[in-house]
Amino acid sequence: MRHPEWIKVKATGMHSTKKILRSHGVSTVCEEARCPNQGKCFSQSTATFMILGDKCTRNCSFCAVESSHPLPLDPNEPERAADAALALKLKFVVITSVTRDDLMDGGAGQFAKTIQAVKKKNPAIKVEVLTPDFRGNVEALKVVLNAHPEVYNHNVETVPRLYPAVRPQADYLTSLNILKTAKKLYPDIKTKSGIMLGLGESGSEVLSVMKDLRDAGCDFLTIGQYLQPRRNNIPVVEYIRPEIFEKYRITGLEMGFTAVASSPLTRSSMDAGEMFVRKKI
Repeated sequence: MRHPEWIKVKATGMHSTKKILRSHGVSTVCEEARCPNQGKCFSQSTATFMILGDKCTRNCSFCAVESSHPLPLDPNEPERAADAALALKLKFVVITSVTRDDLMDGGAGQFAKTIQAVKKKNPAIKVEVLTPDFRGNVEALKVVLNAHPEVYNHNVETVPRLYPAVRPQADYLTSLNILKTAKKLYPDIKTKSGIMLGLGESGSEVLSVMKDLRDAGCDFLTIGQYLQPRRNNIPVVEYIRPEIFEKYRITGLEMGFTAVASSPLTRSSMDAGEMFVRKKI
């Protein structure tokens, strides 16, 4: 399907950011997942760091990250991420990862080390983590939260009915419970989640997911249009018009979310620092 007129992106001013990232050997989900906002974010000297390597043990149909047997953890990865954040002069950094079901803790320890390294290099920086579901392992979740990120993010991605097609190796209730547990363990840490539209979900299903997330204590919500990153990914069923996204944004605020970012090009980590600071989008 051709992109409609309201989905337009520009890729400019990226080279200096890429150069810094390459010099520190840091991967970004912006590139690995072929994010349409890559040009905008890189031109503003910001990026979402991706740790735990660049090979994922799962094979979600919407994602462009390579699914393969991953390499062993790199012990220098946390320091490299910290150095890159410092070089980019970031005030707010988002750290995400591939899913590592091959690891006992799902990579939680590496998340904690990266948070600690980043904050040690720059004590004033704020950190958001966007983690996998750790297969519902609460002890692994505690390891991440004990490192005190300012925001804990885990995306449910889509409505429960579409999980077999979109996230076949994940479970909706497991994701909800991870978010609920994070808020219960650390009420002061902001929790966040995101969903994609255009995969065949109904409006009532979207509202139901929003209610579930609010009931789980989520503070922040992101809603964006799914765009097929590669030919072998699940196709777009529908392009949702901007005014529908705006209705969801208003409804989300009425439900009690502290901040809602909802537009066709909204992505989970986009303008994350602004959402955290302004608390109202």
